[in-house]
Amino acid sequence: MSVEPEIVAEAYRLADAAAEAAGVSVRMAEPGDMTPVIGLFERTWGVGRSPDRSMLLALDYAGNTVLVASEGAKPVGATLGFLGWSDGIHLHSHMAAVVPWRRSGGVGYALKLLQRAVCLEHGIVEMRWTFDPLIRRNAHFNLVKLGAEVVRFLPDFYGRLDDVITGSDRSDRFEVRWLLESARVRGALAGTPRPGWEARLRLPLDVDYERLRADDPAAAARLRDRSRALFTDALAQGLRPELDAANDYVFVRPETDATAPPAAPEGT
Repeated sequence: MSVEPEIVAEAYRLADAAAEAAGVSVRMAEPGDMTPVIGLFERTWGVGRSPDRSMLLALDYAGNTVLVASEGAKPVGATLGFLGWSDGIHLHSHMAAVVPWRRSGGVGYALKLLQRAVCLEHGIVEMRWTFDPLIRRNAHFNLVKLGAEVVRFLPDFYGRLDDVITGSDRSDRFEVRWLLESARVRGALAGTPRPGWEARLRLPLDVDYERLRADDPAAAARLRDRSRALFTDALAQGLRPELDAANDYVFVRPETDATAPPAAPEGT
């Protein structure tokens, strides 16, 4: 589909502003970037966990989003997304990596906003990806800062990964969709306060799950079991997980359970 030029221009403006705020430059990768991109992915997930150079080159050549964020001449972040057509054409954002010392500094946000701008330029108005629902910072980033919304729960989606992040833990995932032109997304990118929610169900995210998984695997496994049962039941009821002001999950019916939802900002 066609996207209005002014919407595309505004998307690039937001991406440029995010990169400037993070102190990086973000751009489409070039062939010479593929080795550093592989290094970033393997630093995050482990040796052998990145697509190889030929695959990245092919994906990039075909027009998918292989993006790199650099601080000066040094790459500090990268992301990979490719087109999909299940339930409609979209970009599936599959991998995103940022060096440890630049995490929580806006690099991932800048990469996501450039992905959004590139998609809109090419008439793609939806992105999707998966994330571990028990990692609180990722839930906040995806649902609040970006304005994505959960569409399904995928128990043990990848099977046993045995990578640096997940280890032997089960790879439960939420799939989210990011409707790039929606009022929800435009409001999130403008920093509009999220609505209050009247919860039908609730799951506190008051534990650092990654630390718990490392320090007490048995307790982490119990939390995984409990959350899996809750997620499965809630989504089967047609409820959607959102985050409240304390960044805990609340399961709601969005059409009825939002209290004082904000209007979309003018001019965004």
